Amino acid sequence: MTTEEFILQHRKDDVRQLAFQKDKYPEIDMSYVLDQIEGWQRACTKLPEWAATDGIVFPPHISMEQCSSESTALYKQKLSKNLMQEMGMSELIDLTAGFGVDFSYMAKNFKKAIYVERQSHLCEIAKHNLELLDLKHCEVRNADGVEYLNSLEVGKGRLLYLDPARRDGNGAKVFGIEDCTPNVLEIEQQLLDKADVVMVKLSPMLDIHAAMKSLQSITQIHIVSVGNECKELLLVLSKAHTSPVSVFCVNDGQSFDYEYENVENTILLGANAKEFDEGETFAYLYEPNASIMKAGCFGELSARFEVKSIGANSHLFVSNKAVEDFPGRSFRVEAISTMNKKELKKVLAGIDKANIAVRNFPLSVAELRKRLKMKDGGNVYIFATTLGEKDHRLFVCSKI
Repeated sequence: MTTEEFILQHRKDDVRQLAFQKDKYPEIDMSYVLDQIEGWQRACTKLPEWAATDGIVFPPHISMEQCSSESTALYKQKLSKNLMQEMGMSELIDLTAGFGVDFSYMAKNFKKAIYVERQSHLCEIAKHNLELLDLKHCEVRNADGVEYLNSLEVGKGRLLYLDPARRDGNGAKVFGIEDCTPNVLEIEQQLLDKADVVMVKLSPMLDIHAAMKSLQSITQIHIVSVGNECKELLLVLSKAHTSPVSVFCVNDGQSFDYEYENVENTILLGANAKEFDEGETFAYLYEPNASIMKAGCFGELSARFEVKSIGANSHLFVSNKAVEDFPGRSFRVEAISTMNKKELKKVLAGIDKANIAVRNFPLSVAELRKRLKMKDGGNVYIFATTLGEKDHRLFVCSKI
């Protein structure tokens, strides 16, 4: 049995159990086999197009863990195409190509595409996989990204992409621009001297306001979430940068964009406790998606959709009318209650399970669930938050 046949036969097996059986198959390179099986299993969810392509070679665990998902790679493919068309570019160079997922999707847009990676084993994998993916116009270079950058001639019609390594010398995760390798702050001018546009992928943990202060040439910021989980921050740099900087908050099919400079000048519309007490009808509640939460553009959101914030730190919004295309989750408010026991008993009568979330509230989800004697799940959604300074309220909702 060949190694390839062994992989196909066992690729749905538990790799941990398979590792214990290596002595049974002395003719098989079990270390390589386990990487391929585990890689394929991860790819079925993370990279379904690659998993469905026979013969794709997967790298060791760490590279599979760090590579982009298909959905985020497709977003960069779309973004790079827009930039290419806008700036008239024909060449892509990925200076930190790694496993090559982002590179392979973006390369489809360009006449010339160069993959640069300092780890030779990843270069060999890339040569093999790019051929299988019918990306025959791509070149693979085994080189350090910064050294390769320095060797480039000043040129037009070029997009440079890099995804700096976000681990320090001890393998611990880092997210500050200056802590990543390469340090984009140190080579920003070199990058811009060699390309029309530079796209940098950074940690979703990075504060975008800090990035704006650190880098002088940002033209666009893209906050990319998948399944309401913030996955990555993309910065687009250009020598021809002008204000205002455009920010794009993306979550699956939802997109909300605004001008960064407007954030501090936009007033957040707020609903106060008095409005609720006086019988103001807020029939709908809205929860912004993860990218909006990351951006913190709540004033822009409030103004654009005419929704009112429930407290400065709740990041929940209400309205007396339905709002279409809100970038997040939408709920119908069925009841609003204080923490008064009699009121709670009345409002929650007949409800024995609910999905509970707390925002700017003194109790944790577990503590509140215990107090309310609620099981998890069902079709009821309870948002616990604070109006003003100390007015704790529960919003009992149904999802729209």
